[in-house]
Amino acid sequence: MASMTSRDTHRANANRRRILDVALAELLRDPDASMDQIARAAGVVRRTVYGHFPSREALISTLLDGAVEMVAAAEAAGMRGVADPAESLVRSTLAVWEVADRYRLLVALAQRSVTVQGIRDRLAPMREAAAEMLQRGLEQGAFESPLSAPALAYLHEQMLFALMEEVNDGLLKPEEAGESAAIMILTVSGVPVPRATELVARLS
Repeated sequence: MASMTSRDTHRANANRRRILDVALAELLRDPDASMDQIARAAGVVRRTVYGHFPSREALISTLLDGAVEMVAAAEAAGMRGVADPAESLVRSTLAVWEVADRYRLLVALAQRSVTVQGIRDRLAPMREAAAEMLQRGLEQGAFESPLSAPALAYLHEQMLFALMEEVNDGLLKPEEAGESAAIMILTVSGVPVPRATELVARLS
């Protein structure tokens, strides 16, 4: 009986993972994809999808949680072991954008079904980590801003969202967005444009 239970659990987890993977691909292809479409694409019946996710909103919310986890991991990896605050900001921004670019259509979609406040709440730990790094940079003179470190971290976050929308709307080429984001965030933090441009070019 225990073996059967273990197999059932494994099968359920595999179904859930497949539904999430297929749902992400389907929603990025067609933001209006229904639960029926997702079930067909995943090769399961509609009841199976609803067994894991009681609504389309719950499915999108779970996908967004996964995206936030990946972005947070990228930010942490970008900051790890870097002493210079400006370099840390560049590396973390480039790393975050590389992941966020894959999910920018999902973020736009999530804003229809997940409250903007809900998205902000998910990003709070990342914002706090960024604020700590920015505070260190302000104290060392690497950055200059009339804003506090937490306010500056919030501004950076909103600028990245705006860049995602620019790419989605065709105003900015995806291949240029990462470096543009890093330069823009550095300059908003008080780093002179020539220094920001040189640093991003060297670390890209």
